[in-house]
Amino acid sequence: MSTSPRRHLLRRRPAPEEASLSRTHRFESFDGTELAWHEVGAGRPLLLMHGLFSSAEVNWIKFGTAARLADAGYRCLMLDFRVHGDSAAPEDEAAYPTGVLEKDLAAWTDYLGIQDYDLAGFSLGARTAAIGVLDGLAPRRLALCGMGLEGICDHDRGTSIGEYVGIIDTFGTHKPGSEEYFTQQFLKTNKVDLTAARHLLHTLRDADRAALGDMNIPAAVICGEEDKYLADAKALAAHLPDAAFTEIAGTHMSSVTKPDLGEALAAFFGSPPSA
Repeated sequence: MSTSPRRHLLRRRPAPEEASLSRTHRFESFDGTELAWHEVGAGRPLLLMHGLFSSAEVNWIKFGTAARLADAGYRCLMLDFRVHGDSAAPEDEAAYPTGVLEKDLAAWTDYLGIQDYDLAGFSLGARTAAIGVLDGLAPRRLALCGMGLEGICDHDRGTSIGEYVGIIDTFGTHKPGSEEYFTQQFLKTNKVDLTAARHLLHTLRDADRAALGDMNIPAAVICGEEDKYLADAKALAAHLPDAAFTEIAGTHMSSVTKPDLGEALAAFFGSPPSA
């Protein structure tokens, strides 16, 4: 009898010298869209969700956060959202139902077939992780980075989604020195499909504030000291029933490039129970 590709991937344990190397896999999500996911380390599963217009490579791998967590005994599993990284970016609007990212996250966890795991997200990844838990995901612990209460419960007020749509609609007109130019260049550097990205931005849905306040799971809220969402992140930590707040170095964009993020995550998650 042949071994299924999925189970083969899930059972594989890298040798010590491979522990910091990234391995890339693919699967078909709920609607057949091919999504990529990356793996670093061995041990307790820790799912990591990246931010808007970024990727697993940029947020978690490039600056050493995944390697730091792998050193702590975690098997870092990192999804590239649709439209991001190595995942597909369909331009058909039908590929973007409301809540598509939460649907992809649920499909991925089903595909992985794991029952006992931890979950962390940065920015868009944090709101996706939080809403995913409200939808039924059951990680043992949850870390929300670079995201706040309004950002999860009222994205029109708590995030820059409307501004991002405007930047896409006027792409190429923004001048150096402006925040719009920085976003424009970030989109260009990461080779984001603008048509697909615009569709994706309109799929966001908000969490129910009361339900979020009842989400009784050990949580960490981590945010850069210069992050524009800092005050909202503190409000999120206060709103959650079992959360601690940690302030780290950096702005919203630079905090993922600093070792402080990996250290804060490692401190929260600690040594895996099986280690």
